[in-house]
Amino acid sequence: MNRLRGLLRRRDGSSAAEFALILPLALLILFGIIDAGRYIWEVNQVQKAAQAGARYAVATALVPSGLNTYDTVGFACPPGTVAPGDPICREALGTILCKAPAGSLACTCEEGPCPNPGTPDSEAFANIVARMRVFAPRIRPANVELRYSGSGLGYAGDPATSDDGDPLSDIAPIVTVEVRSFDMRALLLFGGAVTLPGASATLTLEDGDGRRAY
Repeated sequence: MNRLRGLLRRRDGSSAAEFALILPLALLILFGIIDAGRYIWEVNQVQKAAQAGARYAVATALVPSGLNTYDTVGFACPPGTVAPGDPICREALGTILCKAPAGSLACTCEEGPCPNPGTPDSEAFANIVARMRVFAPRIRPANVELRYSGSGLGYAGDPATSDDGDPLSDIAPIVTVEVRSFDMRALLLFGGAVTLPGASATLTLEDGDGRRAY
């Protein structure tokens, strides 16, 4: 009987048992902290990439090349028809959307009126994406969308040309660069996916020419 009582009073394995009970909870907390930090970091990366992409897009060549030859003379803008040298109203341009969801870049009229977008400038688009990837390396062309819309800035018949002598857009459109949401693998979910929110940034076209911006 004394031996049984002594055995029941022993605590030799209690620490190991307590550790085994606490370990799963401690690991969940640790993985949760790591995933939360990674999530915030990647969200910030995406936001910064959108801002950098917009800045790059407004200082370099237009992706919808057809905007450079869009003639707004004769367009019915309030209070009357646009004549050469007149300001171009915001209503003269709807929204042109450029994206490459399956690797093939295309520009379409999302909301009219729009000129013929022309052949998309793949190099200009690739340069914008490359600039964005400096800040968020996991961004791919399929995650990026560009929108060009009317701003009310610009003059009909503007004679400005590029360094190569090609016409530049009479309109200074509003340019929006959007990063579509994509997934992040989470340790807490044993490799399961967590969807990151998208981000966008908008600026007004400044140059519309060139292949590089700083």
